[in-house]
Amino acid sequence: MEITDIRIRKVEAEGKMKAVVSVTFDNEFVVHDIKIIESQSGMFIAMPSRKTPSGEFRDIAHPINADARNKVQSAILEKYQSMLAEEEAAGALASME
Repeated sequence: MEITDIRIRKVEAEGKMKAVVSVTFDNEFVVHDIKIIESQSGMFIAMPSRKTPSGEFRDIAHPINADARNKVQSAILEKYQSMLAEEEAAGALASME
């Protein structure tokens, strides 16, 4: 299964959550509400989850193994970093005008 699209919506509020992501696989299946979180040890993704009656959060959709998780996380974080770089470049151009 290949990642065919990644759509990122930045979160402007202060806090650890930086963006919400939708990932499309094979142009046929999409997973919404993946979160990009910034922690002390760096950025990571959190899969969509639901709060159980006992109060814990359980993933609704998630990769089955570590390799799949790493593939999805790497693709999302690379796209996020390139989006930030593009925004920074656009801001620099706008300030020069």
